[in-house]
Amino acid sequence: QVQLVESGGGSVQPGGSLRLSCAATGFTSDRYVIGWLRQAPGKGREGVACIDARDGSTFYADSVKGRFTISRDNAKNTVYLQMNNLKPEDTALYYCAAPIQEFSNSGKATVGPTGSWGQGSQVTVSS
Repeated sequence: QVQLVESGGGSVQPGGSLRLSCAATGFTSDRYVIGWLRQAPGKGREGVACIDARDGSTFYADSVKGRFTISRDNAKNTVYLQMNNLKPEDTALYYCAAPIQEFSNSGKATVGPTGSWGQGSQVTVSS
């Protein structure tokens, strides 16, 4: 059974940092494009970042470029999202998902129809 299990998240003041982790079980993550998406209250879901675990290529939405870093540890079957210089507008429920079939720097992201999702991690940025 394919599972993505997230950890991390929490509350932080503007300018602070958080790290999200996504551990994959039931499949080998190094064969997939794995990504992070988020959904803020009252807004649609948007892509944040994704990584092609086969060659390490990374892609980011313009809204987070330069502040967020996605990485992976294939030995641990885990993908990370390091979030620095967080802003109140980053407040959202964050999900990891795979496989990512489409991703644009505008935040459009498509997950495969039989893809897997993490349980969601709340990130709250406020003073």
